[in-house]
Amino acid sequence: MLSANGVTVRFGKRVLFEDVNIRFGKGNCYGIIGANGAGKSTFLKVLSGELEPSKGEVTKEKTERLSILKQDHFAYEEYSVIDTVIMGNEELYKIMKEKEEIYSKPDFSEEDGMKAAKLEEKFAELDGWNAESDAAILLNDLGIETENHSKLMKDIEAKEKVKVLLAQALFGNPDILLLDEPTNDLDLKSINWLQDFLINFENTVIVVSHDRYFLNKVCTHIADVDFGKIKVYPGNYDFWYESSQLALKQAKEANKKKEEKIKELQDFIARFSANASKSKQATSRKKSLEKIELDEIKPSNRKYPYIDFKPDREVGKDILTVKNLTKTIDGNKILDNISFSVKENDKIAVLADNEIAKTVLFQILAGELEPDSGEIKWGTTITTSYFPKDNNYLFKEDMPLVEWLRQYSKDPDETYVRGFLGRMLFSGEEALKKVSVLSGGEKVRSVFSKMMLSGANFIILDEPTNHLDMESITALNEGMSRFKGNMLFTSHDHQLTQTVANRILDIKATGLVDREVSYNEYLGLE
Repeated sequence: MLSANGVTVRFGKRVLFEDVNIRFGKGNCYGIIGANGAGKSTFLKVLSGELEPSKGEVTKEKTERLSILKQDHFAYEEYSVIDTVIMGNEELYKIMKEKEEIYSKPDFSEEDGMKAAKLEEKFAELDGWNAESDAAILLNDLGIETENHSKLMKDIEAKEKVKVLLAQALFGNPDILLLDEPTNDLDLKSINWLQDFLINFENTVIVVSHDRYFLNKVCTHIADVDFGKIKVYPGNYDFWYESSQLALKQAKEANKKKEEKIKELQDFIARFSANASKSKQATSRKKSLEKIELDEIKPSNRKYPYIDFKPDREVGKDILTVKNLTKTIDGNKILDNISFSVKENDKIAVLADNEIAKTVLFQILAGELEPDSGEIKWGTTITTSYFPKDNNYLFKEDMPLVEWLRQYSKDPDETYVRGFLGRMLFSGEEALKKVSVLSGGEKVRSVFSKMMLSGANFIILDEPTNHLDMESITALNEGMSRFKGNMLFTSHDHQLTQTVANRILDIKATGLVDREVSYNEYLGLE
């Protein structure tokens, strides 16, 4: 049993959360949610013991093993993949290495034999004889081929390192599992496997994630970091959202009734306090007034941008036709004879076995790359706007944000430009920040402002949810759903893809799969 008892975390005068009391029960999965900067990852660090709280304590049973998903993908470069996974159980790994050291001694003594016997006994207790096979199963399930298990971590690709560290966290059936954004950089197959693993996991899971679909699938409880508190709700993310909104609405309505009662009493007191015949009643009402307390409704830390892509003109009959598009990069054929056409009202989600294929297709359509062969034909009424997966090249000039956005505006008036920045939560001095110091999420919102100014009727979005908090993802989801033009996009956010796309293009090694179905229907989930 893991519990937080009176936990407070403050940095200087800033209090992230205070007096947190939560008991995390076995068999439950707790989703930690909250705005960026609210303290989600900090709370995980407190629970893991990596960070000492300013006040209070975290307790767990001494016999329970806690495992955490490591964030440093380069921390194990000189270790083999299989050893890195087994290191998830530190005690077991230490015993393995001690055994190897003893058995490799050229002058093996009787004392060494006794020590080795004790280690063997403990090794068996920890199910050490199955460690390598268990680690191999996890790696294979996550899509890491057997021939890579003996490689050093420095010799495998970055996307595989993410999976190895996830396997490390899951290894050995930990009693308490702490996961900070576990779906980041995972492919769809691995995410689905992880969902099933956590649904069937019998111990305690505490997870931070921006993926609403993932939280809905795996969570039994939601821990909401807001108002300087952490409040636990039973149920998944959707249940939390509905119940928290209802609670806020009820609190506001209760306050409204109290405010009406206060006004009624104040009016009575004002009218009759000088009237001798009514003075008793006025005094009584004054006492009643003093007893009424309004429930404090603190402003939430959550801030939702307003994303609204409005096309300046409707699309015509001819929109986009792509014929026999081919592109090879560094000797690898990324696109092979790709052909499709876009029809009115199409909002197309692009999938691919090879992640690079989606980005290369979008770069070609946006005019940033030339195809080796093939034809792209845009309709005469079509204007486009492109959100690149890597947008850093757009922010090379060191200038204030308002000036950066002004260069993309048809109307140079600063008030007009600031209006678009305001929708993206850049108000006042925020609009004067130099673009060189913007965070990843701020750059994404800045590009959205640029796209909104364009008035394009065809938008192309390559992983637009990267770097965004849940509030911004929700706003983007709504903006994409409202958009009246055409769209090609790719996103790892399951819920966004399911609610926006009415057609799927899947770039496979065997050719292009083109189906006019929802995302869930394409995946066989409905």
